[in-house]
Amino acid sequence: METMGVDPFVFRLSIFVLAVFVGYYVVWSVTPALHTPLMAVTNAISSVIIVGALIAAGPAAWSLAKALGLLAVFLAAINIFGGFLVTQRMLDMFRRK
Repeated sequence: METMGVDPFVFRLSIFVLAVFVGYYVVWSVTPALHTPLMAVTNAISSVIIVGALIAAGPAAWSLAKALGLLAVFLAAINIFGGFLVTQRMLDMFRRK
């Protein structure tokens, strides 16, 4: 009996596309009152992304995975830093002068 497998690239690409759609609809359907807690959650998710990106960027030989891992580290670091800035700014709005 012969089994037909799915190409790993197509499998991973389909997961990525589904994650993009789910992320888009989750973020844009959040009410404005929940944006600060959502920012804290996205910072936590970005820290997990950085760990995975560091693993992808770790091998000594240059490859597409290493380049994409380095790009993911860079973009996730910007996301975390920007998230902390926005959260701090929003919290400063509630402090007494």
